[in-house]
Amino acid sequence: MTDNAPAPLSDAAARGGRSFRLVCAPEIMPRVEALLHAQGYVFAPEPFSPFCRRLLYEPRPLGSSLAAFFGYVYIQDRSSMLPPLALAPQAGQSVLDMCASPGSKTGFLGQLVGPAGFVLGNEPSRARLATLRANMQACNLLHIGTCTYEGQHLPLRAGSWDCIQLDPPCSGWGTVEKNPRVMELWQGDKLNTLITLQRRLLRMACRLLAPGGCVVYSTCTTNTAENEEQVRYAEAELGLVREPLTPFPGFVWEERPGGEGTLRVDGQKSAAQGFYLARLRKPADAPAAEDMPPDSPAPALGKGRQRQHRASAHVLPGEALAGPCCDPSLLPPGRAVLFGDQVRFIPEDAPRLLPEDIIWQGGLLGKFSGGRLISAPRLRVLLPRQPQEGTALVLDDVQDIAALLCGQSRQTGLSGREAALWWRDLPLGRIALKQGRAVASFS
Repeated sequence: MTDNAPAPLSDAAARGGRSFRLVCAPEIMPRVEALLHAQGYVFAPEPFSPFCRRLLYEPRPLGSSLAAFFGYVYIQDRSSMLPPLALAPQAGQSVLDMCASPGSKTGFLGQLVGPAGFVLGNEPSRARLATLRANMQACNLLHIGTCTYEGQHLPLRAGSWDCIQLDPPCSGWGTVEKNPRVMELWQGDKLNTLITLQRRLLRMACRLLAPGGCVVYSTCTTNTAENEEQVRYAEAELGLVREPLTPFPGFVWEERPGGEGTLRVDGQKSAAQGFYLARLRKPADAPAAEDMPPDSPAPALGKGRQRQHRASAHVLPGEALAGPCCDPSLLPPGRAVLFGDQVRFIPEDAPRLLPEDIIWQGGLLGKFSGGRLISAPRLRVLLPRQPQEGTALVLDDVQDIAALLCGQSRQTGLSGREAALWWRDLPLGRIALKQGRAVASFS
């Protein structure tokens, strides 16, 4: 197949496939699409966001594509893409995602605020935290930090966040086509426990919101008690104000009493999960919240947690980062900081928003060894903007890249210990050089 996009398919065909996001700057999107086309993938634009595509044909699972391997695409249900678009943070803003794993919404928020912004993704489950961090690292979203606390006990300052995404644990009734037993599993006391937790999370979101700030509350359930009734609770008990959402194109919407101004995706008719979204704003004249609500004890640290000690951290100058696979001038606003032998990125807004004693982790740049940065193999966003002669391996055939990933080496004629890997004019990552032979190690 050529690199030219295939002819558009019919609307009926477009409704049948999965959706995904292009995870890159807008000017890079045509190059990523060319890489997908080169491997035989066929797709069409989604009508609700320029970042989103609908998959029409996949010669092999999209998750095994080169674009996915190098973090340029993120597979995501189309309904799940809507909450960040409903929150609509501005470029450069900071956003809290209270229940983040696996990171689909967290990553999209990171794209919307851009590298000058900051997103803190909190995942209450430590088992799922690793997935969140791996996904954000693969997507090269350095300005996303992560932490793990129960959402209702987040040790953040009251009134400090202008934008909050809250996609709490829910019954998942909107996923019934994929999980036929979900409505049997979530009934009775189990459902009541969920509803109580959702209200505690809403209360915490309200406490953390700055006056005038907004929270988007979303679920993948069709249960009214977890949707419309929770919005009414937020209005009546928390003083939040409902802001009407404009329906997004490409979906069929369901209406229920009490849902005015909120959105409910008809999953079957929209070829997507059933989903619910509401946007709630804290009045600008709302009274100051307490630092810690009476029913929210301070969180225990737990075993095995690693604290990023600011006292022991060492800020690295740009010259310590520079190399054939890292241009430090491309770092977002913030600092590269050494913790042990790991170099992590601390976004500019993080110190202002995060208390000294919070346990969190910044994006990984790589390891520091021998007085230099050994960048993470798939850290592509800091590669020079164009291939540099003598320090870049530029391959034209996707099969050659696939061969490298399968463990084959190849003679490059390059010197040094590392080189940047490119597919044509698309940066991919770092490869090691051994006597001029390229060895890919992306584990």
